[in-house]
Amino acid sequence: MHLEIITPDKKIFEGEVSEASFPGADGSFQVLKNHAPIVSALAKGSVSFSTADGKRTVQVDGGVVEVNDNKIIVLAEKVLV
Repeated sequence: MHLEIITPDKKIFEGEVSEASFPGADGSFQVLKNHAPIVSALAKGSVSFSTADGKRTVQVDGGVVEVNDNKIIVLAEKVLV
């Protein structure tokens, strides 16, 4: 799957992932290959994903995630360091 994490300022990550987990507004959820299309609001929390290099985590302060056709786009309000 292709994942992009974008803030209003810059692109935080772009690449291939095998899975991704998100802090949904109604509870956290995981996306695997061939997931049904979804658009969800994100709460403040951890977005974690697995790449060929291992597992990574990014802290976001809310936003929106869209999953469609094995493409995931995260529009984060901001990324916390």
